[in-house]
Amino acid sequence: MAVLAYSLGKREINQYFSIKNAKLLSLVAVILLTVVHSATRYYGGGDTCDWLLSSGRFLGNSVWQPYGCMMHKYKSIEAKTCLNNKRIAFIGDSRIRQLFYAFIKIINPDTKEDGNKHENIPFADRESSVNVDFLWYAEVNNSMKEQVTAWVERPFNKPDVIIIGAATWSIKLHSGSSETLLQYKANLTSIAAPLEKLTEHSEVYWVLQDPVYEELLSENRKMITNEQIDQYNAAAVSALNNSKRNSKARVKFLEASRQAAMETVAQSVDGLHLPESTRNVGAMVLMNSICNKILKPIDGSCCQSVPPLSILQKLAAGLFLTAGICFLVLHALGYSKHRKCRPVSDVESGEEKKPPIAAVPLNLKEALLSACKMGLIMLYFYLCDRADIFMKEQKFYTHSTFFIPLIYIFVLGIFYNENSKEAKLLNREQTDEWKGWMQLVILIYHISGASAFIPVYMHVRVLVAAYLFQTGYGHFSFFWLKGDFGLYRVCQVLFRLNFLVVVLCLVMDRPYQFYYFVPLVTFWFVVIYATMAMWPQILQIKANGNCFWHLALLLKLLGLLVFICFFAYSQEFFESVFSVWPLSKLFELQGSIHEWWFRWKLDRFAVIHGMLFACVYLVLQKFQILSEGKGEPIFSNRISNCLLFISVVSFITYSIWASSCKNKTECNEMHPYISVVQILAFVLIRNIPGYARSLYSSFFAWFGKISLELFICQYHIWLAADTKGILVLIPGNPSLNIIFSTFIFVCVAHEISQITNDLAQVAIPKENGALIKRMLAAVVFFGLVLFLSKSRQAGY
Repeated sequence: MAVLAYSLGKREINQYFSIKNAKLLSLVAVILLTVVHSATRYYGGGDTCDWLLSSGRFLGNSVWQPYGCMMHKYKSIEAKTCLNNKRIAFIGDSRIRQLFYAFIKIINPDTKEDGNKHENIPFADRESSVNVDFLWYAEVNNSMKEQVTAWVERPFNKPDVIIIGAATWSIKLHSGSSETLLQYKANLTSIAAPLEKLTEHSEVYWVLQDPVYEELLSENRKMITNEQIDQYNAAAVSALNNSKRNSKARVKFLEASRQAAMETVAQSVDGLHLPESTRNVGAMVLMNSICNKILKPIDGSCCQSVPPLSILQKLAAGLFLTAGICFLVLHALGYSKHRKCRPVSDVESGEEKKPPIAAVPLNLKEALLSACKMGLIMLYFYLCDRADIFMKEQKFYTHSTFFIPLIYIFVLGIFYNENSKEAKLLNREQTDEWKGWMQLVILIYHISGASAFIPVYMHVRVLVAAYLFQTGYGHFSFFWLKGDFGLYRVCQVLFRLNFLVVVLCLVMDRPYQFYYFVPLVTFWFVVIYATMAMWPQILQIKANGNCFWHLALLLKLLGLLVFICFFAYSQEFFESVFSVWPLSKLFELQGSIHEWWFRWKLDRFAVIHGMLFACVYLVLQKFQILSEGKGEPIFSNRISNCLLFISVVSFITYSIWASSCKNKTECNEMHPYISVVQILAFVLIRNIPGYARSLYSSFFAWFGKISLELFICQYHIWLAADTKGILVLIPGNPSLNIIFSTFIFVCVAHEISQITNDLAQVAIPKENGALIKRMLAAVVFFGLVLFLSKSRQAGY
């Protein structure tokens, strides 16, 4: 009964939830969300600087999250670069002095708080010519007004940034009388005009008063209540934001530190002065407000304007627009020339996927329709991660944000289990399943920021190595068994691997190496192809007749190993090779080859491990040493149990080692040599028992079929700020936001996978003559792209 209920439950779910319906829902959701966010920005005030300065929340461990945008954590060198030759003035009481010290500690972390409490304190950094002064003005009075007026009258001496605020001394000295509050407002009103005059050429911030912890206040401060502070803040906002004088407030209010203080004021030493974590929030908010528009950090979306379209982005827009016009013209003319659909090759397994229908018509009109769909999808990518429409938030790792979703997906994976069509080791369903659950783990790893936790980081490194292991296994098996080294096969694989990334490079204005996994897999495919295709070509048919060819194949693999080791142990040679144009355009990131060197070196042996494993497996299979019937262990019971025991011990041993890692650098040095232990252990555990080989998770396998698209799409429509943050479609509710953004993200990835398959059939003709013409056209196009990108860099 339980099995029947389980089967009926899955059938009921599948009946009402199809991918077609899901895509329609996601399209409606995208349109509605875009309209709502656009209207909110236009009518409700979508200035990210206001969000940064006014509100936010603690994510934990003193990590402050502004509302709707990302705050960059500035380092000393960045602060000095931004503030070079600038003068900054902090004016106010002891609380402003605290903010002053927190601010200059960003510039120089070794600064000591040794200035006189009730006097002016200067700070200068000779290296960057930054001058930051604290001016002691405990009350808003004529003395403060004279200082501000002096800057207006002598603009050559005025600061570039002014941070000002005071109130608690007025409350304390006058026992919180109502007359003092009225005088405070009057003094602020008189000072407002010169402050606004200063905003024409300087940035002026009024710091709203932070709350106090009344229980800890000393007797002579008991009159400073939160009620009084709220009244003084209201007076400041009213005086400095006078609609009769200025319809738009030009003096900026720093309220974020007040929001942070509400959560941390109980940690105050004396009830009045704030703990260091809260001061640091205020200082970092100020630094982001001042510097983000200058340095434009990737992970600092607050206070950044939308960058202008590059030449390449305009080119991409023109191409998609042309495709749309051509489609409409053909549709109006009723064009319907058909072309026979061909099998599409799986880029990782090397197998061919037959279309669901034997002869699906594919014509020029449908190809243009696919290009139009791609154009609309790319528009969504641009709106998510380049336009100033959707919000972005920073990541913050906790164990629960990583492990709880992990448990959810594995429960779902177990729920959707099916019988395999075949029981071969690493059969098609199983490799799809493997890629699927690995990709889901990597997605959770990225969105949760789990790279901060070294044990998780090291295990995810193994997953990336396992992808490359499958690349070596799949392509070696294809070439060994089929011997197809034709140009069509190469172009087909290269197209399917690179189509989405090339389009994203144009649309999102990012270098090819930014999407590091695709260059990595592409490089290794070319290496595998070259190894197997070069003389002498060794195939299974040839090797069956003479065992000498197996030895020759091993010598080929040994030569590949020597090639890898030579590159790995000669960084200078490696960099000199990949720094040559046009390879440098493919493998450089921000003008450096270092990222490519790091990625390549980290998993340099994974592909050859996969090739060697495939070689051994196919030889054993050919000589019928393996038992691959359903329900049968792959070896005899004794050998199977022995190998299972060794595999489990090896798997656990690696996990213990990874969990004991203290330093990423040292562990990364060991990773290329020992990651294969975890991979082989998993393969054997998954395949030795016959019952395990006979089942697979259709849930994971579904995701495995679009794993490449999922990995690439996450950069811009699930994550944000080029993976540094999280896309926010539903503000104020992180859980609901993840559900919505994930749903749309998966639907988009699936649609892109289908579009890529469709366009591959048109772009890569099987006839050599037509294929060579397409290749020449591609060379001309990419030459134009390289020329335009070079011209753009020269313009900078």
